[in-house]
Amino acid sequence: MTKWFHSGRRRDLCALLYDHGELRAQSAKSRLESHYDERIDPGSFYGTLSALVEAGYLDRRTEGIADVYALTDAGETALLDHYAWLGERIEGGDGASDLKD
Repeated sequence: MTKWFHSGRRRDLCALLYDHGELRAQSAKSRLESHYDERIDPGSFYGTLSALVEAGYLDRRTEGIADVYALTDAGETALLDHYAWLGERIEGGDGASDLKD
């Protein structure tokens, strides 16, 4: 897994964008806050968005005064690869062998 995906917030943000196609930054932030049931520091959140854009996993465009974000092909591939890996851990593992490794 690439380093950018070590953050749960990054993964969750990419999952939201995969589900919705594209979102305004504030809408994405509000949806994550609802999911986490807690406030997210704006500076931290926008830093996450910027890091994902700089790494090539999100596209950003301006619509009026708002920034709108969407997954790039690289972001979608990374998200789906992680989803497959997670599915193997949950559905395919017996748990006991993982503890020995």
